[in-house]
Amino acid sequence: MLIKYLIVAPIVFLFATVSFSQNVQHYEKIVDSSKNDLERLAAIDSILIRTFRKDDNTFIIYSYLYIELAKKIDSFDAAARKAMNLQSILTFNKKDPEKAINVLNGVIAHKYKIKDSFLLGGLYIKKGVANRSLDLNEAVKDFTLALENFSQEDSIHVADTYLFRGQANVNLGIFAAAGEDFNNAYLYYEGLKDYKYMLHARQGIISMFSLNGFYELAKQERDVLIDKLIELNLTQYLSREYYNQALDYRKIGNHKLELEYLLKAMTSLTEVHNNNMYINIHAKLSEYYSSQNDLINAKTELDLIEPLYSKFAGDHVVELVYFGAKATYLKTVKNYRSSLYYAQKKLENAERLGDEDETMESHLMLSDIYKSMGNFKKSLENKDSYSVIRDSLYNQLSVNSLAYYQTLFETQEKEKQLVEINTNIQLLEKDTQTFKNLMFFVSLAIMLTFGLILLYRNRQNLKSKKILQEGFSQKLLVSQEQERMRISKDLHDGIGQQLLLIKNKLISIGDDATKKMVDNTIEEVRNISRDLHPFALQELGITKAIEHTLTQIDENTTLFISSEIDNIDNLFSPEEEVNIYRIVQESLSNIIKHAKAEASKVLVKKMTGNIVISIKDNGVGFDFTEKYEDKKSLGLKTLLERTKFLNGQMKVISRKENGTVLEFKFPIE
Repeated sequence: MLIKYLIVAPIVFLFATVSFSQNVQHYEKIVDSSKNDLERLAAIDSILIRTFRKDDNTFIIYSYLYIELAKKIDSFDAAARKAMNLQSILTFNKKDPEKAINVLNGVIAHKYKIKDSFLLGGLYIKKGVANRSLDLNEAVKDFTLALENFSQEDSIHVADTYLFRGQANVNLGIFAAAGEDFNNAYLYYEGLKDYKYMLHARQGIISMFSLNGFYELAKQERDVLIDKLIELNLTQYLSREYYNQALDYRKIGNHKLELEYLLKAMTSLTEVHNNNMYINIHAKLSEYYSSQNDLINAKTELDLIEPLYSKFAGDHVVELVYFGAKATYLKTVKNYRSSLYYAQKKLENAERLGDEDETMESHLMLSDIYKSMGNFKKSLENKDSYSVIRDSLYNQLSVNSLAYYQTLFETQEKEKQLVEINTNIQLLEKDTQTFKNLMFFVSLAIMLTFGLILLYRNRQNLKSKKILQEGFSQKLLVSQEQERMRISKDLHDGIGQQLLLIKNKLISIGDDATKKMVDNTIEEVRNISRDLHPFALQELGITKAIEHTLTQIDENTTLFISSEIDNIDNLFSPEEEVNIYRIVQESLSNIIKHAKAEASKVLVKKMTGNIVISIKDNGVGFDFTEKYEDKKSLGLKTLLERTKFLNGQMKVISRKENGTVLEFKFPIE
């Protein structure tokens, strides 16, 4: 059995790979051959759907093509969406954030043609994410522009932007602004009940305590956060917290606990793909072992990250940590020339990122290296630079500490005053409130009793009317279908047969002109008969009947139809199949008559416990409420009644000038 499986598995994988390749090639041919920009755009979109996170190179090529084509036809919303998707692939998978920024800037140049606040803000937040590894000041500017462009409906993205800007401000040492950002993010996430990201915002505040020298306070808050991560089963974030605690212990000179927490961070690193944290942990372990002259372990830790480092070339944050570990180890083994090179590279990255702590450490390391090399002038210059930054940081920490305690004191005083004011107000209102409450509740009880009686009677009447109306509508649909079937049969068996006899008579007497007219009449009678009752259902089954209808529309109209149809034969009764067929038929008929669409996509998917039918077009769209309440418009009402007949659900997504999506869900056993 195992041998059979081992033989079959590669065949299945090969088949899937070949199928995927052929699928993409089909759309590539359309892109290369079609002269219609909309058709090409739809084909490229299909390629992007199939290659996203599967084939980065193909995805990048066709994303560029899609964005340029979308801009050409003034579809800037579509261009913005694809630029945002491309950013993560270029920044994180290809480690090329500069290209990502260029793509985003190309769309932002047309921002006045984009009306969707989500897209406007999204372009800037994606640009900020790309800039985080290049220029933190630019990242802060991008996040600020994102906040200016998001609307109230984009609250989750506003929360993310505050969080990202807070993190960037912390790394820049702008702690007051960072604290405000983290608090705003926390409040947004709390309102959205997004507990996972509430913890991220809390982590930002903890980092701020550490950077301002409040190590005990940071430890207390971090312990609470670690317990919460374990409680919520968010253990993938534990390694970062242990790592940050190790850095705090390093700053205060507690190297024993530094090692303990670095080892905890390494043990709890559950995400093997998190190469950034893997490099950070092992780089700091190497630095620790180098400081203890444990050269074997220091070299072992460096060897672990060497194969991964090349993937992060250009990522200044990762380079900063790697160069520091490399320089420290080489200095310990007295290879001062190589150590000098890596220490200088670390200094360049620290200054580029605006990280004053790392800049200060780099100058101190360079001072030690130059001293060991006998270049005392350079050693003294770097020692002076170290002292200047250290004094500046000390003064900054003092100011931040004073501001923190002053803010804390003012907050407590304000809270105390508010408590006193509220207490006085409550005492003054207490005497009159009891009488008011009594009168209010007596009046409310009387009104509520009458109201409940009236409400109950009205609900019962409405419920009865609704049941009668739904029953009548469903019976009417059944009667209509039966009558259609009868008329269709009469046309086919009666008039159709008589016309055939007339045709045969005309053949015998050689009247070709009249025979041609009779042929056209016979074909028209057949079309009417097919429209009245879909005999293809009985002959082919529901799946083939739907496919046949799509083919007929595709061949005989200007509407371009793409489809993905699962086999749903024998899942419904004949009556139910007729209603499903009518739903698809009437939906497509509405698209042809009213939507002014150029393309439509039909999906029929067999899910666990239900069938989902989705019909999408790129037409003019409509206002659902306005259409549904229009007494002359019966199309939507009929679709809804057919859906109810099948115990299903109908969902309509449409806005004027933005196309329409009709989605139906029907339960199956």
